[in-house]
Amino acid sequence: MSYPDAVSRAQAFRRLHQSEQPLLLPNVWDALSARVFEQAGFAALATSSAAVAWSLGYRDGGELPREELLAAIARITRVVKVPLTADIEDGFGTTPAEVADTVAAVIRAGAVGINLEDGRYDADGRFALRDAAEMRERLQAARAAADAAGVPVFINARTDLFLHGEGPIEARFDETLARARLYLDSGADGVFPIGLTDPVLLARLCAAVPAPVNVAPLPGLPSLAELGPLGVARVSTAIGPVLVTMQALQQAARILHDAGDLSVLKTSLGYPEAQSLFAPR
Repeated sequence: MSYPDAVSRAQAFRRLHQSEQPLLLPNVWDALSARVFEQAGFAALATSSAAVAWSLGYRDGGELPREELLAAIARITRVVKVPLTADIEDGFGTTPAEVADTVAAVIRAGAVGINLEDGRYDADGRFALRDAAEMRERLQAARAAADAAGVPVFINARTDLFLHGEGPIEARFDETLARARLYLDSGADGVFPIGLTDPVLLARLCAAVPAPVNVAPLPGLPSLAELGPLGVARVSTAIGPVLVTMQALQQAARILHDAGDLSVLKTSLGYPEAQSLFAPR
């Protein structure tokens, strides 16, 4: 099957990583959130595994069924024109072949990028880091699936050493760098050392890795203006947007319940503005 539109969107998404300024990538979870960010002017979007899972009634960390994620991706790509990259967690598979099948399905759903992480959760929700060699095979399978589809999917390899790792910081950095280089040799286009926020270490990593480095706004991360000079190419908003939305809903819900104050529902937006987001374009 040919995906000419996907190819052009994938190429456009790749170019966005080559700017002097970091690509600010909002993480969305449904068609409405995607259209809101697209209308605001963002040139590309990403899904958040946690936000998608929560919106569909699941906890994050491997509980969301793959078919539900694929349906969410398809709903988003049906209504947006900008490229979408999908967070596929650990690839929804225990084997490289299953990861490849997921990547092929994600491409069919309309995404032109993926996040693939080297952590996994067992049935009891316990986290474990995959062996680097195992992650290499999974990345190679993901790249082969994209190549077979003829779509230059941007593979963002996430390593969870700083998010979940233990031991000395310097040892974690050395292992993160080693994994980043291995992952790039295995078919990844960029690396995502989630949890790494120290500016000195970020600058060292960016200088040592010949590919885009992605960060997330966790405590201690420098400002967007400061990240560019450090060499960071991409900044994901992660769960920030969905938490902002959840907080606004919680506040409105409390006021409605506790005070019965209908004025909390007054906004500058109305039915026509919401309808216009989904008008034919």
